[in-house]
Amino acid sequence: MTDYLSNYKKWLNSDILTESERTELLGLDENEIKERFSCYLSFGTAGLRGKMKTGMNAMNVHTVALVTQGLANLLVSEGNAERGVTIAYDSRNNSEIFAKTSASVLAANGVKVYIFDSLRPTPELSFALRRLGCAAGINVTASHNPKEYNGYKAYGEDGAQLSPEAAAIVADEMAKTDVFADIKRVDFDTAVAEGKITVIGDEMDEAYLAAVTAEAVYPEVIKSVADDLKIVYSPLHGAGYKLVPNVLSRMGFKHIYMVQEQAEPDGDFPTVEKPNPEYREAFMLGIELANKVGSDLIVATDPDADRVGVFARAKNGEFVGITGNQMGALLLDYILTAYEETNTMPPEPYAVKSIVSTELATKVCQAHGIELFNVLTGFKFIGEVIKNHEKLGRGSFVLGFEESYGYLKGTYARDKDAVVASMIICEMTAFYKSKNMTLMDALYELYDRLGFSYEVNDEIYAEGLDGAKKIAAIMSALRTNAPSEIGGVAVADIGDYMSGYFTDVKTGEKRSTNLAKSNALYFKLENGDVIVVRPSGTEPKIKFYYLVTSANNIENAKSVFANYKATIDSLQA
Repeated sequence: MTDYLSNYKKWLNSDILTESERTELLGLDENEIKERFSCYLSFGTAGLRGKMKTGMNAMNVHTVALVTQGLANLLVSEGNAERGVTIAYDSRNNSEIFAKTSASVLAANGVKVYIFDSLRPTPELSFALRRLGCAAGINVTASHNPKEYNGYKAYGEDGAQLSPEAAAIVADEMAKTDVFADIKRVDFDTAVAEGKITVIGDEMDEAYLAAVTAEAVYPEVIKSVADDLKIVYSPLHGAGYKLVPNVLSRMGFKHIYMVQEQAEPDGDFPTVEKPNPEYREAFMLGIELANKVGSDLIVATDPDADRVGVFARAKNGEFVGITGNQMGALLLDYILTAYEETNTMPPEPYAVKSIVSTELATKVCQAHGIELFNVLTGFKFIGEVIKNHEKLGRGSFVLGFEESYGYLKGTYARDKDAVVASMIICEMTAFYKSKNMTLMDALYELYDRLGFSYEVNDEIYAEGLDGAKKIAAIMSALRTNAPSEIGGVAVADIGDYMSGYFTDVKTGEKRSTNLAKSNALYFKLENGDVIVVRPSGTEPKIKFYYLVTSANNIENAKSVFANYKATIDSLQA
């Protein structure tokens, strides 16, 4: 009998399973049994993420309990049980159940627990665990994935997601733990009554909002346009539904219009196929409302309110999406410009972006004379730069961002924050409105000043048991047969973040990436354009990032991208 069939029978015969779970398992064909029971969902620095169903390779109360037992073992072994864990969750189906399951397992292991009384944004979890002095945090969310998914993010004491070392220990503890026999549990309500679990709520919101509003750069400018500026906001059925409108009101914005069809938390996400602020489809209801009320700006946050997307009105009256790269560059330039205009530039300012994010940010930092750090994808690496500067007692963090619509201003949290980002984006809109400019005007002015920039993300989904093999094969092929030219342009520099080295193609000279090892490849062309390839850490896909700075307009950029993509596609054939 194969291992997956043994695992399947073990689950099927467990007394812990409910009748509905058992019925679900009895209805599976062999392919689905193999898919669900060949292995557990892998746990890493990004935690767990998968479809909600019964089985090992899925999100359910049993796999959530298993990873929580692994985390509890780590905390107890380190003597951190009393410092405790903060738990939050978003609007997804089963998020509250998974959060309370986690709390029950931790409490049974003698670990102090703080849990929010209802859904909260991911960044508030990062803030709260730091404020409470906890040793760890848990957030139950699958971010912007479709409704079938849920996830489990684990955080360290610094408020960033777990380090690779800590994640490896949790994974080892999971491997040693029987999912049914070895997990400790207590009744949630009993643990609350006994003081083992503390429920937190409004008081933490107030502290968090105070930290967010303190990050305003030029709040005085809002007053000058507050009577005219109109903002349409959608939480996309998620956790931003209270705090984003709250912080905008506190800052003095008077005309905030909520997309009512998307205002209430709902894990079925009935108005969108994917609750992802990267996609125009998620903004259709917002565009309809914006046209009705005469707004020039639409802001949307994803279900756990750590990512934010924006559509702005162009000169032809139509709404245009501002990409994550464009917004990162706009925010960075605005913040630095506002500091300069108000003579409030902090000492030793620095910014941080991921290696797959726009090179326009590099030009912005050079133009304003501040330092920019490039890090691996994952906001925890941005958090590490902040932590290292704090340890050295130098530097003022200005902005951190990733191209995937994640931004952070301030050091109160160590994860991307759509609440503070929404506030600063709206403040920036007010700043440019006071100059009779829209956000699109500001973007084009930035291009005129520093040079045109164009970024495209391409991806290949590879689900199922063979998906990981396909992704590994693509990465291996690009490593062993690295292209000498892409789209007719010679490759000048190749970075392999797994080996930890850049290689100058002409001289063969190697130099360190000075970053942690990661499964990513970086190709810099002689014309300055960059292409990065990496498997996703949270979804079954491989991603290709094309960062074009050699083009001087959109038509030219699209042609350049098409040539690059044709070469990359041919290498996978």
